[in-house]
Amino acid sequence: MMEGAPAQASSVHRVRVVLPYHLRNLARVGSEIELEIAGTVTVRTVVDAVEARYPMLEGTIRDHVTKERRPFLRFFACQEDLSHDSPDAELPGEVAEGKEPLLIVGAIAGG
Repeated sequence: MMEGAPAQASSVHRVRVVLPYHLRNLARVGSEIELEIAGTVTVRTVVDAVEARYPMLEGTIRDHVTKERRPFLRFFACQEDLSHDSPDAELPGEVAEGKEPLLIVGAIAGG
């Protein structure tokens, strides 16, 4: 590697993602998927990778046009709610290292 070059930019991370039941059924996958993410691991890069690998999920996690999270889905990692963080915020190292999954959870509403 060249001196002074950022190590993160050329890194490939194996990231684990847990999808909610209805999205697992749509994608025909088990409870957890594993994706390769090049560079910085963020919610945006993970969802981009999910949608690229499972095109049938495009628009189910975030809006087609605005790319904003769907209202009844939440993002969690390392026991923290990341739903209102910037989608470009770097995810915890445990997620980037594959030790902890990014959880995409269907929110429950009722009254």
